[in-house]
Order: sequence, then structure tokens, then C-alpha cells
Amino acid sequence: MTFSIVASDPGNKAWGIAVASKFPAVGAVVPFARADAGAVATQSFANTSFGPRGLEMMAKGLSAEATLTKLLADDPDRELRQVGLVDERGRAATFTGQGCFAWAGGLTGKGYACQGNILAGEQVVKALERGFLEKRGDLPARLYAALLAGDRAGGDRRGRQSAAIYVVKAGAGYAGFNDRWMDYRVDDHADPVPRLGELIEMHRLYFEKSDETQRVELSGSVLIDMTNILKQQEYLKEPVTFSEAFRAFIGNENFEERADPEGRWIDKPVLEFIIRKFGK
Repeated sequence: MTFSIVASDPGNKAWGIAVASKFPAVGAVVPFARADAGAVATQSFANTSFGPRGLEMMAKGLSAEATLTKLLADDPDRELRQVGLVDERGRAATFTGQGCFAWAGGLTGKGYACQGNILAGEQVVKALERGFLEKRGDLPARLYAALLAGDRAGGDRRGRQSAAIYVVKAGAGYAGFNDRWMDYRVDDHADPVPRLGELIEMHRLYFEKSDETQRVELSGSVLIDMTNILKQQEYLKEPVTFSEAFRAFIGNENFEERADPEGRWIDKPVLEFIIRKFGK
């Protein structure tokens, strides 16, 4: 009762899944991924053992197609399953059992597999594919574009409830300690896919960095705006200096990595966010 896209970016060694459903917490059931192995989406009476087992097989060099064959071989309920896989090299495979509820089906291309069941129609998986292929950007951006396109093409014909994105890349997790690049879930929401998009933007704001060309000097009108915000939020008051107030403010807002603590510059996307949020 779900639609998903499983995809890879072999050039950047990233793998991931985007998924949505009229089902609570779909992100707790469907997506599995492992850096330098691949990704798996298991849905429609999901056999969640397919995730870790499939990743282990692909980590040992088995192709997505061969892994799918092995997963289904000993499953007595295989005709109720729907599975999408992409392996370490970007080879993809998808399966829709004959017992999946209509509309159900999938398609694959180089580096991706799209699949869904109880959909508004075949146009949903075609929209997933088109959204992925037409979007320019990194893997999370392309996965989300695909999911949004599928959702707006009708998605799950029963309605909307949850959505998730899970993307892995070696060392891309917080502070480089793990491979979990993006891992966001909207577990129960009237319109979960756009809300998921907001969470992805929040991730980029808090965890990514702009290059030096995006740094805005805190001077002139920008300094005036920031000074007013610091005063309104009661960070800047005698005998506290601007630098002290700014350091406390960006620390409280979790932007230490995207601004100079002495108040000399701030990344443009962060500045724009702060003005939207506090500049009243």
C-alpha cells in the first residue's frame, strides 16, 4: 500500500530510498540502505527481512537481480510482496507479486527502480521516474523530486499519511561518524510529502555549509537587521557586546558551523532564514 523509488548515485557513492503511503510510519518499514552495498524497498505485506538480507548479499557482490531472486525463492508469500533494489554498481531490479492490489507495478532504469501498489494508476510510477530523471542535483534532491511527482500524480489511491527519505554515503553522517546522510520521516500527516520536503530543507540549512562566496559580511544594513533581532530576542543588552550576543544567539539556534562567532560574517541561506523567522 505504498509507492517508492530506490536509486543510486554511483559517481558520488550514494544510495537511497524515498517512499510514501496511506499507512502510518512507512519509513519504519520500507527503506533499507547500506553504503557501498545498495538499497532495498520492501512493501506490500512487507517482508522486512528482505532489507538486511538483501543488503548483505549485495555487499558480497551479488547483483540486484540475483539478490531479488534469492530473496523471493524461499518466501511462501512472494506473490503478496513488492520489492525494489539497487546494488553497489547501480544495477536495479523490481518485483510485483500477482497478489498485490491494483494498481500495482514497477519499472527500472539505470540506477533506479520505481514501484507501487494500490496506486491511482500507472501514471504514478511513470511520474516517479520522470521526476527523478528530470531533476538536477544530488541524490536526496532527485529522490524527493521523484516522490513529489508521484504523489501529485495521484499516489496511493486511498489517500496520504506518511512519507520518508533515507540516503546513505560513506562518512556523510553527522560529524562523519556514520554513513546516514539523510534520514527523515513524516509518520502521520495530512499531506506528508511536502512536509518531508521541509525537513530536507531544514537538514540542508543546519548540516550543510555554503562556500565562501555565499558568506555575507555583517555590516551596513545587514548589521542593522541582525542588531535589531538580537535586541528583540534579548541577547543584546548592556553590558553585552554585539560579538557576545551574536555568539550566544547562533549557538542557541545551532548555526555555529555557518557563521563567524565574532560576528564578522554569516552564510547567506542562514541569514535569510533568521530574517524570515525573527525579523518582524
